[in-house]
Amino acid sequence: MAGQDQSGDFRMLCRAGADRRGSQTVNGLMTDGQANRPLKAGRPSPGPTRRGARPPRVMLYSHDTFGLGHLRRTRALAAAITEADPEASALIVTGSPVAGRFAFPPKVDHVRLPGVTKLADGSYASQALGLDIDETTNLRAGLIEVSAQNFQPDLLIVDKEPTGFRGELVPTLERLLSEGRCKLVLGLRDVLDEPDVLVEEWHRKNAVEAAERFYDELWVYGLRSVYDPTAGLPFSPALRNRMVFTGYLRRDLVDLGPPPEDPYVLVTPGGGGDGKAMVNLVLAAYEADPDLSPRAILVYGPFLSGDTRAEFEQRVQALNGRVEAVGFESQIETLFAGAQGVISMGGYNTFCEVLSFDRPAVIVPRTVPRLEQYIRAQRAEEMGLVGMIDEWRDGLTPQTMIQAIRGLADRPRPSQAFPPGLMDGLDHVTERVAALLALRQECAAE
Repeated sequence: MAGQDQSGDFRMLCRAGADRRGSQTVNGLMTDGQANRPLKAGRPSPGPTRRGARPPRVMLYSHDTFGLGHLRRTRALAAAITEADPEASALIVTGSPVAGRFAFPPKVDHVRLPGVTKLADGSYASQALGLDIDETTNLRAGLIEVSAQNFQPDLLIVDKEPTGFRGELVPTLERLLSEGRCKLVLGLRDVLDEPDVLVEEWHRKNAVEAAERFYDELWVYGLRSVYDPTAGLPFSPALRNRMVFTGYLRRDLVDLGPPPEDPYVLVTPGGGGDGKAMVNLVLAAYEADPDLSPRAILVYGPFLSGDTRAEFEQRVQALNGRVEAVGFESQIETLFAGAQGVISMGGYNTFCEVLSFDRPAVIVPRTVPRLEQYIRAQRAEEMGLVGMIDEWRDGLTPQTMIQAIRGLADRPRPSQAFPPGLMDGLDHVTERVAALLALRQECAAE
């Protein structure tokens, strides 16, 4: 770490245990955006490992009980890490039921955990195995621990949940902490929920204590100047010293297929599990205004229910080509790249795609069961990055959607309002990975 060149300080960093977590700093307090740029100076650059050393292994955990967001974010991280260091390999441990439908880069593979589904009353159940939720959680916990035991990662990156789904990650964290050979990182998206709700949730899950005890660093995939998701959490100064605001995670802009030729608006509800209201609103807009253009390409997402999709298909057919619908696009980046504009929900990954491909966009955020998307969209609108249909301010009506679609042609591109460092997240992540792996290698040699 920068500034820690004395042998006593170095041995303190290498020592396994909770005190190690309490001693680290990352280039001072809570680095953010271009303020994080000095990390490049003096840091080991990613690249081939030194002669005789085992190539780096990075394990990424994504609980994925709902939607596509966690898996897509984790896949983007794994791709960037293995591209920055071609000798590194990455293993994603995920509960996503659609993981097998994604293409993974070279040197990246995945382990699929048994799926769980959230019921209407907020409880969880096994997706397919007929086990109760405790049995399912124990099975998942065992698979995670065995994966770590056999893969022997040098770095574990955990997405969003400090202890995993229902605490399933704790046995693995305990093992890795006691062994002292693996660096542990907790990654958080830019917005989690409204502060009061988040404080109660993290208290219930003992998440603050887990973050303090287990993790060498905490990365926020956004900028503090945009939003600080941890502002209301009772973190110690030591933990805040280990925080890095990386910037947003840009999406791959190369190796894209040819997009559709005619002008179109891309409509995406993300994974689709909670996208019924937005899709209905878009279809209602095209039904109400026969002159509405350009045409729309609608990507349902893999989690839109079959009955709902069948109803929408009938309405799409009746629009005679003015709306084209597809069920799932693992390469949705191609559609983003060719779109005249975007109508979308406000999930983290969709927001990153809007910014990465610099498409004029209007976001229709969900407001239940949490306000994460609303907070993100509201802040982005304030900054001039996107437009927003606010259900309380604007109403969710066909006329509102007609105005939004027509207005895309006159909306500025998001890049005209970019603050410095907004899309530098993957650069900063690979810098931090290189630094942590180098420290781990030096510790192992002690």
